[in-house]
Amino acid sequence: MAVAVVRSREGWWVETPGGLAAVETSAATTADLLADRSAVEAAVKAASEGGAALVPREDVALLSPVTAPCRVVAQMVNYRSHAKDSGLDPDTLPPAFFRKSSGSVTGPYGEIRRPEGVRLLDYEVELGLVIGTPLPVGSRITEADLADVVAGLVIANDVSARDLQLPKTQFYESKSYPTFTPLGPRLLLADAAELAGIGDLRLTLAVNGKIRQDMPATDMIVPPARALGLLTRFQELAPGDVLLTGTPGGTALRSPGALAEKVGALLPAHVKWRTFFKRQEANPAYLRDGDVVTARIRTPDGRLDLGEQRTPVG
Repeated sequence: MAVAVVRSREGWWVETPGGLAAVETSAATTADLLADRSAVEAAVKAASEGGAALVPREDVALLSPVTAPCRVVAQMVNYRSHAKDSGLDPDTLPPAFFRKSSGSVTGPYGEIRRPEGVRLLDYEVELGLVIGTPLPVGSRITEADLADVVAGLVIANDVSARDLQLPKTQFYESKSYPTFTPLGPRLLLADAAELAGIGDLRLTLAVNGKIRQDMPATDMIVPPARALGLLTRFQELAPGDVLLTGTPGGTALRSPGALAEKVGALLPAHVKWRTFFKRQEANPAYLRDGDVVTARIRTPDGRLDLGEQRTPVG
């Protein structure tokens, strides 16, 4: 059965229907906690047997359950719906990855801070896979190996400054500013049977209560085991690292359409981008200061529930 672990400044907790049970561990990092699973199991047992003092969840200020520094790697355009929104063919799209600075990691209820001068701030709800074992370059990973490799699941929001990303045609800066990777609230430690049901998870993101993204994980182009196998051809991973597995359609940024792209290709670069950004700035879907972003990932039956993020924009 999946175990929901959360983190605060006071330490680690197991989340139960009755409240939070403290995990008696000296673990300072996510990797340390994953190495001390017996402490997590003891907290679960104590809570179920009534031997733990439960703390109301609302009394604890939760942090990201993934601690930095760590590797934060992301899959680019990994949902069919997102590919179509981007004007790409999901059947011919090659798998691609990019890195984010772990300095961008923030908690599930912290403020998303807009960098000075950024106008086109976008959202991307994603399922994060938290690595549980060392994966050297050349690791071979199959579906049967997934539970030996992935320790848990977490909600992520891959916040993106599109007006920095697009003209420079690179991702690192535009997605790595502080607060650009809210994670949590829960690190859901899952077993093999539960990880086999990842496709049943539904990713939902709303802005000010209005749903923008809503899609099952079956919309993924490259599923987790294959993605990890492709990634570890060139990138080693360690316990506590996280792979963000892509976002569904519904982001603010969408393809301008085939005709507009053909016309844009005929224009000088500075004219093309000036025209593009003028149109984008009129798009009300981009995040504004004062907006509140909520993100959920769960199965319809509640069997797997990663909780809900709630992050204001400032």
